[in-house]
Amino acid sequence: MLSSDSTACLHGCPPQTAILLVNLGTPDAPTAPALRRYLGEFLSDPRVVEIPRPLWWLILNGIILPTRSSRSAAKYATIWTERGSPLQTGTADLTQAIADEMSRLGHHVRVRYAMRYGNPSVSSVLEEMARQNVTRMLLVPLYPQYCAATTASTLDAVTAWMRRSRRLPELRVLNHFHDEPLYIEALARKIEAHWQRNGRPDQLVMSFHGMPARTLKLGDPYHCECHKTARLLAQRLGLAASEYAVTFQSRFGKQKWLQPYTEPTLRQLAKEGVGRVDVICPGFSVDCLETLEEIAVEGKQAFLSSGGKTFHYIDCLNAEAHWTQSLSSLLAAHLQGWDTTVPVDEEQLAQTRARAQAMGAGNLTNSAG
Repeated sequence: MLSSDSTACLHGCPPQTAILLVNLGTPDAPTAPALRRYLGEFLSDPRVVEIPRPLWWLILNGIILPTRSSRSAAKYATIWTERGSPLQTGTADLTQAIADEMSRLGHHVRVRYAMRYGNPSVSSVLEEMARQNVTRMLLVPLYPQYCAATTASTLDAVTAWMRRSRRLPELRVLNHFHDEPLYIEALARKIEAHWQRNGRPDQLVMSFHGMPARTLKLGDPYHCECHKTARLLAQRLGLAASEYAVTFQSRFGKQKWLQPYTEPTLRQLAKEGVGRVDVICPGFSVDCLETLEEIAVEGKQAFLSSGGKTFHYIDCLNAEAHWTQSLSSLLAAHLQGWDTTVPVDEEQLAQTRARAQAMGAGNLTNSAG
């Protein structure tokens, strides 16, 4: 059924342009009930798990959620901060930094963030934007490499809201930025700064989130885009092929996933006599469980327990100033053609309001605006 309130025409509120950053999501708390809700939503997405729904429903609700929720909660508890989930607080910080930088660049835009799973939900933020008379929106899934399970799923959430709404905003989408020079440069500067402080490793490992191997055969470009990011970054750093490795983490289930796998690679490097590895995760914009616990804790343990001497995890770009400025420049380029640098003409708005009232319009103001 179509919504009629939040998407109504608002004569008394100037049209707004917005940037919506969307990240994967996080539980509301590091507890088993919160994880059960979060994992239930996440793993019910047919973009994430592509097996027949009836069979998967039985597996998910009969085995996975009852057994995995407590284990996942314990892992989240190890990275939870006083502010909350690192993914949520990091995304919020990035959003504020982008808003500040866009304002500095002279753009009159609203910048918000949402989570594909969990809170704030995509639909709730879109409702808020509709009440603020957002008529143009740049959607920015915070996944550098396009993947159906992440980028396309984000679009699913947006279009699901659109199907329920009467007045739709103009929509642009930043599908990916895996090979954007500004992104590669930001990663390189991050690594170089780490090396200036700590020296260089024997091996740099670039670990990307894994996906089932069949997705590559089905036409998903994710695997190729991960390798392109790694190649461009290695070129920028001047690394020979023997000085870095590309791996994939976060396997789930028994099916074959994209290889080589991160943890076995770390163990093998240690056994081959590699003394120090540095690991970076160029597939994540903001640090999260998969980087702070799976890599910085479990990956480190795997390497050191197999004979390695020194392990360094290099943080994600998060809300670092250089990356914030670079990403804002990229977003500004995608806003071209929309008059975001022109301030609201209050006189013209008043005339519009008067004409609407003369024609019998009702409430012309918007309390959320």
